[in-house]
Amino acid sequence: MSGTSLDATDAALILTDGERVLEFGPAVERKYAPSERQVLQDATDAARAWNWEGPAPETAFEAARKVVTQTHAEAWHMLRDEGGKGMIAALAGVHGQTVLHRRPQPSRPGATLQLIDAGALQARLGIRLAYDFRSADVGAGGQGAPLAPAYHKALLERAGTGTSAVLNMGGVANITARMSDGSLIAFDTGPANGPIDEWIASHGRGTHDVGGALAAAGRANDGRLAELLDHAWFSERPPKSLDRYDFNAGMARGLSVEDGAATLTAFSARAVAAGVAQLPETPQRIIVCGGGRHNPTLMAALQDALPCEVLSAEAAGWRGDSIEAEAFAFLAARTARGLPISWPGTTGAPRPMTGGKLLP
Repeated sequence: MSGTSLDATDAALILTDGERVLEFGPAVERKYAPSERQVLQDATDAARAWNWEGPAPETAFEAARKVVTQTHAEAWHMLRDEGGKGMIAALAGVHGQTVLHRRPQPSRPGATLQLIDAGALQARLGIRLAYDFRSADVGAGGQGAPLAPAYHKALLERAGTGTSAVLNMGGVANITARMSDGSLIAFDTGPANGPIDEWIASHGRGTHDVGGALAAAGRANDGRLAELLDHAWFSERPPKSLDRYDFNAGMARGLSVEDGAATLTAFSARAVAAGVAQLPETPQRIIVCGGGRHNPTLMAALQDALPCEVLSAEAAGWRGDSIEAEAFAFLAARTARGLPISWPGTTGAPRPMTGGKLLP
C-alpha cells in the first residue's frame, strides 16, 4: 500500500479467508527516497492539472508507474526476508498510487485514478495479484472510498463487542463505525495529515510536523477555524469521499508557520468530530491508525474534540503502520472469492459490490 502522504510503501502478510484474520505475519516499510517521492508528487500535480480533460499526462504517469513497480517489488522482497525462507504467499493485493479522485455529484459521475502497472509488478512478485479495487464501485455510482471498512470490521470483531470505530488518519481521514446492531457506516471525515504536511513542506521545514512540535508551539486561529467548519462538506450526509487536495494548505494562508500548523491540526480533529456527530450512535471508543497517530498534538486535539475514548492502534493490540497494507491483502482474498468489498453504507454503492481485478 502506498498512500497519498507519499512517505513509503507498506507491505504486510496475513493469513485470511477474506472473512476472518487467522494469523498476522511480518510487516515492513520501504521508505521513499526524495527523488521517488518527487516523481509521485509530479504525477499527482499533473493529474490535478489534467482532471480528466484532454490528453492524459502519460509521461508523468509512466514515470510514477515505474516507481510504484520498483518500490513495491522491493517491499515484497523485504517482506520475504523478514518472514524467512519458509514463508509462502499465495496472493498479493496492491492498491497502486492514487493521484486523482473525484466523488460523484448530481451533475457528473465520480472518477478515480490509481497508477499501477499490474503486469510488470506481478512479474516481479511471481504470484497472483489483485488490483484496481475502486473502479467497479465508482462505475456503479459509489464513492469508491473508503475501502478499508471490510477489514476494519474484521479487526473490530476480534476486539470484542460494543460500538467502536476505526479512524484512519492518513492524507485524508476516514472512519469505520460499527453500530450496536453490527451494521457498518464508513466515510471520509475530512483532511488529516495532508494539509499539515503540505504546509510544513511549503515552508521548507521538512516533510511533516515531527512530533506535532510546530503545532504545539502555535495557536489555532479560531476565526479561521469557524470559517473552515462552515464548509458545505460538513452538512453533507454520508457516505462521502474526498480527494487529498479538496482541503489543502491554502486554508492556513497568511498565518505564521506555527499558527498555521496549529490551525490545520485543530481543523483535522474538529472535522473528525463533525463526522462522528453524524453517526446514529456515538462510539464507545475510537481506535486511531495511520500516520496521524504518531502526532501527539493531533491525538490530544482528537481527544479534546471527541465525546469518547481515543486510543492508538497499538493500545488496541494492532499494528498501526501496517493496517492499510493488511486491508488490501484482506480485500485481495475477498476479490479471489468473489465476496463484496464495498456496501451502500460504506461507499454509497447501490448494492454490495465485488471489486478488484485478478491476474492469475
